[in-house]
Amino acid sequence: MTMIKYTKDLTIQCFETDASWRLKPASFMNFAQEAAGNHAVYLGFGYDDLIASNTAWILSRVRVVFVDAPKWKEDITLITWHKGLNRLFFLRDFIMTDKEGHERVKATTSWLVLDLATRRLVRDPKLMEDGTVCAENVIGTPADKVQMPKDVEAVHVMDHLVAYSDVDMNGHANNAMYMQWAMDAVDYEVASTRPVKEFTINFNHETKPGDTVSLYKARVEDGEELKVYVEGKVDGQSAFCVEILF
Repeated sequence: MTMIKYTKDLTIQCFETDASWRLKPASFMNFAQEAAGNHAVYLGFGYDDLIASNTAWILSRVRVVFVDAPKWKEDITLITWHKGLNRLFFLRDFIMTDKEGHERVKATTSWLVLDLATRRLVRDPKLMEDGTVCAENVIGTPADKVQMPKDVEAVHVMDHLVAYSDVDMNGHANNAMYMQWAMDAVDYEVASTRPVKEFTINFNHETKPGDTVSLYKARVEDGEELKVYVEGKVDGQSAFCVEILF
């Protein structure tokens, strides 16, 4: 019988949390990509399956909602499932629950399949087999497109040189690192004391070792809510853009 949903039990480690003991956004990204990869392998369209035809999964958009961010030492269950094709994207959802079954984090992700030789998108019929798809939505709509707000001036915060610790097995910066750079660009007083309620990130262009990523930030305040936008650019081209709600 096909494992429609993949389940992984986890204990939150100290190095996965921030100064308030909360799970870091980048740590959730790491959990999610590992679970997605493992489930894809089981369903027959994992890394090795796709690379045999010189294609690969590319993560394009992510929206994560922290209902109640898990903390250090907590036992958590992560569940993920593949939702099939929606317009341009293959969709995959995630949910984290605690021992009592309460929702703690929920997320939806949008993926592309890329031909590594032609750099063109691929529609692989095998990925659409009914037996692999679960139509359940943990978040009702796919992750949105994110851009810097036009009515707020973005300020240059810092430059980041892509180096050894950023790079994954594919030879470019891992998706979780973009979220780590974004949180580093947020004022530390905000990032360390105000919990992230949710974030949406778009991955627009890969970055490689030796690239200098210039990070720009814009703040939008509305009552007690604070939105921080961070965009990373390489030679003027957008590598990623994220909206973070505190």
